[in-house]
Amino acid sequence: MADRETALKDEMLGLLENARQRTLALVDSLDDDQLQVPWHPGVNPPLWEMGHSSFFYEVFVLNLLDGTPSYDPSMDDLWDSFHIDHRDRWNRDYFPGREQTRNYMLTIYDRIAQRIREQPLDERSRYLYRYAIYHQHMHIESMTWCRQTVGYPPPPGVMKPASARGEQLGDARIPAGTWLIGMPGESADYAGEDFAFDGEKPRHTVALDAFSISRAPVSNAEFLAFLEDGGYRRPELWSFGGRKWLQSETDVALVFGEREPVLRAPRHPLYWRLHEGQWQERLFDQWQPLEPDAPVIHVSYWEAEAWCNWAGRRLPTEREWEVAALGNRPGETFRRFPWGNEPPTTERVDMDTTMMARQPASAMPAGESPFGCRQMIGTCWEWTSDQFLPYDGFKVDMYPFMSTLQFGDHKVTRGGGCATSSVLIRGTYRQAYLPQRNDVYTGFRTCAL
Repeated sequence: MADRETALKDEMLGLLENARQRTLALVDSLDDDQLQVPWHPGVNPPLWEMGHSSFFYEVFVLNLLDGTPSYDPSMDDLWDSFHIDHRDRWNRDYFPGREQTRNYMLTIYDRIAQRIREQPLDERSRYLYRYAIYHQHMHIESMTWCRQTVGYPPPPGVMKPASARGEQLGDARIPAGTWLIGMPGESADYAGEDFAFDGEKPRHTVALDAFSISRAPVSNAEFLAFLEDGGYRRPELWSFGGRKWLQSETDVALVFGEREPVLRAPRHPLYWRLHEGQWQERLFDQWQPLEPDAPVIHVSYWEAEAWCNWAGRRLPTEREWEVAALGNRPGETFRRFPWGNEPPTTERVDMDTTMMARQPASAMPAGESPFGCRQMIGTCWEWTSDQFLPYDGFKVDMYPFMSTLQFGDHKVTRGGGCATSSVLIRGTYRQAYLPQRNDVYTGFRTCAL
């Protein structure tokens, strides 16, 4: 028993240190001027993200378990995302600078690490540690897409993948049947293998008719064909919500590095441009030739839906997506990943801010699902046709706003993206985005009608 607890503590300390180092790398690689990112509704200043995630450890571990008072009570409302307006997070008068915020984070991390080493590791504390660490990884992802949004250099660790040609994989046929969806609502191992957020629970069965789903995400070349066929100028391809979005001008000054507002209605994916007769895509601070075989990313739900209408396809429901990714049946060993239950590796997934969705959409056969679908974990969050709603029997989790604020008006995306941390994702994980979001790493795959 002592050996098991030591191993579990070592695992938790490793997860904590990984989150610490990745967060520090994202902040320390920016100078003081860069830390003051331009205001944008989809991002936060990096120092605020660092302080907020440290505050989360204080509230949901140190205060909840030990009643430990705040490091600085005067800052509690400012680090709390529900007590400070989004725009106020840019107010320099409210917040400490780099060194003070960095010291705050390091102090809290040291306290958490000390507690892990010295206190008994029961299931409740293990669960809370994991929850806070995974929350930190959500902010690591958002700090990464912040760099893309404002046009900063890539974060440390981004690599250029070896050049490779894509292949046409076609559809996978999923048979009719009864399937398992989601994670257990109650489990003796709720802090370990069965850890999940409230939106993934409780596990349930669904009966689905047979369907066919693309084995790879939609590629840049496939999306470009829609664009060049006048897809953005054909209102019959767009739903009511899509047409409204298509007619809405937004400020895209940051995309093109302009200081003054640039109001434009969508006419192509957000980070594309036609330059001297050639399509290019912006990767962080560099415009590069569009890679035709790579998955299309940074597209809204409305764009994915319109492409489907043009191609005579449809988006999968989220339950179809999970079945195609995992293929879990009642009475069989439950798999958390398309390939089984071994942890993600770079041969199987594009995650952890490494390849940034620049490999072919057909790459990484080692990560195939039981039905031959590739890149269902990593690369891009994949739009589904469903609204984000609770499963029957839903119970609010330790953090009451993890899912509840998104119910109803958000769409479900699945699978994680290239900037998502691999420790965070399972095939059951549900992420919610508003349908107009195109600044995050979203793409899609489709089903036959």
